[in-house]
Amino acid sequence: MIVTETKLKGCFIIEPKVFNDSRGYFLESFNQNTFEKKTGVSVNFVQDNESLSTKGVLRGLHYQKGDFAQAKLVRAVKGMVLDIVVDLRTDSPTYGEHVSVELSEENKKQLFVPRGFAHGFIVLSETALFSYKCDNFYNKASEGGIIYNDKNLNIDWKLNADDFIISEKDLQLPTLQMAKL
Repeated sequence: MIVTETKLKGCFIIEPKVFNDSRGYFLESFNQNTFEKKTGVSVNFVQDNESLSTKGVLRGLHYQKGDFAQAKLVRAVKGMVLDIVVDLRTDSPTYGEHVSVELSEENKKQLFVPRGFAHGFIVLSETALFSYKCDNFYNKASEGGIIYNDKNLNIDWKLNADDFIISEKDLQLPTLQMAKL
């Protein structure tokens, strides 16, 4: 496993070792001991989520607050997404900065998103099956979000905005400046 810390402290790109042969491939998508050794982060995943989306679907930018904050390990099992994380830790030197990473079934990269970050993605392929491991249970009362097109974040979503498919709920999200963190 190759682990690379992004410019956002505690946020890691993880590239598993892939064993290919005439039958296909095998990979270990998560190993707690290896993860902790390579990242220095102790995590206990308690919930797995999965979404299936079509090209142009933009989900995010979402986060959980307070006692229900979540760290996530995310990956595209099928297809390709542009994954975005935004540092919401007000005491962080990278507060308000973001990182984008292409996650796909081909590159098999994963992204570890620590607590205190907003997360979202847009589907770049015809469809994408996206998987999330979470270290805390979802709590509706603790959910928050940032509007995808916040001018101060200046995120390049790689697709034409006319082609975005966004839920009504996500279209109503506040800017980072107006969000209740």
